[in-house]
Amino acid sequence: GGELALGKNILVAYMPWEGYNFEDATHVTTQGPERITKEIPHLEGRLLRNLDKNGIVMLGSWVETGDILVGKLTPQVAKESSYAPEDRLLRAILGIQEYPKLHINHNQIRLKRSPNLPLRFRDDGTFKILQVADMHFGMGSITRCIDVTDAEYGYCSDLNTTRFLRRMIEAERPDLIAFTGDNIFGSSTTDAAESLLQAIGPAIEYGIPWAAILGNHDQESTMNRAELMTFLSLMDFSVSQINPPLEDGSERGALRSIDGFGNYRLRVHGAPGSVLSNSTVFDLFFLDSGDRETVQGRRTYGWIKDSQLSWLQDASKQVKETNHFLLHLLMCSYIQIFYHDYTLVKQDSLTSKQGLKQNMGNFSSNPDPALAFFHIPIPEVRDLWYTPFIGQFQEGVACSIVQSGVLSTFLSMGNVKAAFIGHDHVNDFCGNLKGVWFCYGGGFGYHAYGRRNWHRRARLIEAKLGKGKDTWTGVQRIKTWKRLDDGDLSKIDEQVLWEASYSFLK
Repeated sequence: GGELALGKNILVAYMPWEGYNFEDATHVTTQGPERITKEIPHLEGRLLRNLDKNGIVMLGSWVETGDILVGKLTPQVAKESSYAPEDRLLRAILGIQEYPKLHINHNQIRLKRSPNLPLRFRDDGTFKILQVADMHFGMGSITRCIDVTDAEYGYCSDLNTTRFLRRMIEAERPDLIAFTGDNIFGSSTTDAAESLLQAIGPAIEYGIPWAAILGNHDQESTMNRAELMTFLSLMDFSVSQINPPLEDGSERGALRSIDGFGNYRLRVHGAPGSVLSNSTVFDLFFLDSGDRETVQGRRTYGWIKDSQLSWLQDASKQVKETNHFLLHLLMCSYIQIFYHDYTLVKQDSLTSKQGLKQNMGNFSSNPDPALAFFHIPIPEVRDLWYTPFIGQFQEGVACSIVQSGVLSTFLSMGNVKAAFIGHDHVNDFCGNLKGVWFCYGGGFGYHAYGRRNWHRRARLIEAKLGKGKDTWTGVQRIKTWKRLDDGDLSKIDEQVLWEASYSFLK
């Protein structure tokens, strides 16, 4: 029965619609009323599948977290000058600002800031990756945290996620950040591009190369998966790619026909000044595991398809061919060094053999070690419950009902030593399947579900080069650990995932 007087001629109406009022209201402005409808632009049809012709969820629909229950359109204005005078006054009083969105015009276009490429090991022979799994970023300070204590809830928002990412960057100084899906929580944002800019912001702020893949929630806002990966690839310091290029000499810039968006390979070169400084010694494969699909009438999560596995196999063959060529080249180089004069020729053959072995280290005809990153785990990860694992296995493995052959592909490739996944936020364990480690990142974001009194966390992966007599050689060891978002950024569960066996010249 009260009256609202802010400015002049402002009408606010609470509108139940035939008995429905899903914790919502309708705001009528000079731009026109909001409208309940099923016709929502920029959203895929499957996201609106549960709505009736009026835009309200149908009785008997099976709904889950992130599903749309009410379709609503709100009139938007194009620029500040389009607001009515009373609207401009109200926005000035409340300090509401218009932030620049993505514009395609002569004034806003600028060149992408690219990282120093190629990616390479440091002078100390290390390369460190920070895995950020399931940020579920929404709209910044107005997006509340989930599964935190009552004391934390009053002030907790997406900004806690941003603060955690900054702390991790400053503490670990990674060489690459891998965002492994559900970077934004689509249903919690009205602008996917703006949310991505905020979510990835700290990586850009510190000028660190970063790579991203998609989860099953990223596309639930204003961009589809193709648009998201295109946008991610164009952001500052990104090394993300939409999909792998064609390598058959066809049109420049053409992409391989492959399922999904965000399938690509990153190559990491040896340390500066080393014999392998201009060669790939470490491979990183990023894969799109999809979102939701229907298989024989059953709704299930996505999976890595045959076309993606075929690309992996082709990439593996490339790695082996390149490695064989480099081995031949380096052997020839060292033979010239050892036998360039009569004195060295007269050396004992065993001494020469040892010298060559010391400098070549673990470089052999075997392919360089590789890691894989994707969002949704494969079904075989469930079997790790019955094996020794390091970390916490606290929820069921949510995966596709389809056995896609990812593990058998990794085994046939021979170089994938570990895969890093997300999706199940309160799992943070590593387990070994037939020689390949599968490691969860653990939930990173505060708008993602978790558990009270269970700290958000991040995973680190570090590769270390072997040391020859006078140069860094190939990768010798890969290890991992996690850090908790507590007062000390506690380091837990450090373990070695892989160590090279010296087989060369034995």
